[in-house]
This record gives sequence, C-alpha cells and structure tokens, in this order.
Amino acid sequence: MSSEPLSPERLAATRTLLAARLTAAGSAVGYVVDAPAGGGLVSCALALVHPVFPSPGSPEGLAAHVDVVATEPAHRGRGHAGAALGALLRHLEELGVCEYALHTGGEPASFYERFGFSHDAALLRMTRTPVRRPVDPAGLSTAQFAETVLRATGFAGLYFTDEDDNPLQLHAVYSASHPWQVPGGTMDPGERPWGTAVRECREETGMVVDGPPRRLLAAVYGLPGAQWPYSTFGCVFDGGRLTRRQIEDLVLDPAEHDEVRVLPLKEWRDHMPDGDYSRLLAIDGARRSGETAYFDTWDWEAE
Repeated sequence: MSSEPLSPERLAATRTLLAARLTAAGSAVGYVVDAPAGGGLVSCALALVHPVFPSPGSPEGLAAHVDVVATEPAHRGRGHAGAALGALLRHLEELGVCEYALHTGGEPASFYERFGFSHDAALLRMTRTPVRRPVDPAGLSTAQFAETVLRATGFAGLYFTDEDDNPLQLHAVYSASHPWQVPGGTMDPGERPWGTAVRECREETGMVVDGPPRRLLAAVYGLPGAQWPYSTFGCVFDGGRLTRRQIEDLVLDPAEHDEVRVLPLKEWRDHMPDGDYSRLLAIDGARRSGETAYFDTWDWEAE
C-alpha cells in the first residue's frame, strides 16, 4: 500500500479494478467501518484471495494476502482497524482460507500478533522487483495508453505525368466520392510508405517501379468523417514522367479501376471534388517547385 496520494487517473483506474473484484465471484474481500455520525468511511481491511495447491493444512487450496488495513488519522486509537480486520479474518476462515500473509508498513507487529500473525525467522522471505513497462504520465500501462491515442490510416501513392507534365490518374470503380486517384492505396501492417506505393502501383497498373525511394512530393493529412472513422495520413512520391508507350502499356485491375486518363492540370477541375483537386494542385506544385508540400485539409467530413 502506497503512502503517496493517488493521482485522479490512478484513483479512477483503481476504483474500476477494485469494483470488479469486490463481487461474489471476485478475488477481493473487504470490511469497512463507517463513522458513527454517518460521515463516511473511517477504517477498512482488504484482502486478495488466490488459489494455491491443496495440502493437508490447506484442503480448500485458498490463500489470502491482507493487502490493506487503514484508518483515517482523526479516528485512530478507537479500535476501528481491529474491528475491520477481525471481521475480515472471520469471513476468510468461513471461505476455507488456511494460508495468510500480509504486508504492512503502518500498524506495529504487536497489532497483528493479536490476530494470530507471527514472524518466523526460519522463513526466507524474498522479493523480486519486476521489469516495469513504460508508462505515460497518467500512470497507465503502454497498452492502456495506446487505447487513448489517435488512430489513423496510412496510405502512399505515386504521382505520374506524361512527358508534357500533364497529371495521370486512374478512375476508381468503387468510389463515387473520389473518382480519380493517383496509383496508390492503404498501407499493410509492417509496411513502410515507399513499399506501399511500389506495391500498390504494381497491383493497380502492372508497372514495376525499381530502385530506392523517390522524392516525397507531399505529406497529406485528413480528419475523420462520416465515411471513415479514422484520420488519414499519406505520402505521395514522385513517379516521374511516362512516355506515351508506357501509359498505353498500363494494365488496370478491373476490380479497382477502369480507365487511365491524362489531362492538363486545369482540366482535372471538372472531374474531381474540391478537396481532391486541391490536393492534386499541391502535389503538382511540389513537383514544379522542388519543395515538399504539406496538405492537411483532405478531410473525410468535407465530402
């Protein structure tokens, strides 16, 4: 039992955990003493019950660890702690608990000796401090903290143009709201953005892009909306210029796209929603300027 006050976050987590254990089928047993004038709780005793291998001295195979015996400072010296602990031990005996242990840093040893606890110098008591997992400032474990952070979908694509710098896009058969797209798609688990872009390009067009990652043209971010519950973060890389023959040789996956089209940048305006066209302008502008674009308004809610 810690002598330090719990943070609000830790207090809430402890309260939730204890409530689940203080049930008929739970592993915790507690007794409390209320203030005489109804002023709330003044003392408590709490034990955790756990199974052990049955033995002649413990036929039920139950052991208990008395984890908390505490009294409000203003109410100490009135026998409240003894009343709570005595009631707790009687209850544990009725359950068949035959092995008891406790850890205390407050009451003197003589207090517990009155209830049958003793210190045996022949017993070897050893403790082990576990390797602690990283925790966030609120006192949550890594797994618990992970449940509170932003979730986002990652995607990556390649921006191609023809030899006259006219953007190339694919017509999607599965999305009426985003009809024209650069070759690309959602990242698979364990995949890096460049790997996603290369894989999606191969799957969607049959074209294999070799070599190290090409220049990042744009970082794209979007807030979640009605059509998708997660934020979206993506990378668009420079695929380069394609010859007319290369464009004619593209082989589309009919389950995803049914047309390849190359148009001057301004003509794409009539074929795309505002958000998609603004993103295309940012990507093309990055290609022409040599500076990476940051585009953070490709939001699902804006559709």
